[in-house]
Amino acid sequence: MVQGVGFRYFTQDAAEKLRLSGFVRNLRDGRVEVFAIGTPQQHAELRAVLERGPRMSSVTEVQEEPAALDRQYEGGFFINF
Repeated sequence: MVQGVGFRYFTQDAAEKLRLSGFVRNLRDGRVEVFAIGTPQQHAELRAVLERGPRMSSVTEVQEEPAALDRQYEGGFFINF
């Protein structure tokens, strides 16, 4: 569950620094979903950052699974509300 720690903004900042495209959003059950378009190296670096999380957060698990490329998210990393 993610509340009040700025996880979406933290994720967006990290993804933009890594030059990833995609999005981050909160799910109804309290988890966060990240869709990132990039190289395997970029994904590994993002995962390492997300496992640490922002200050005042406690990340218990990061799951990763392949997804179909969705070109509508190329060219930026967005926070979906």
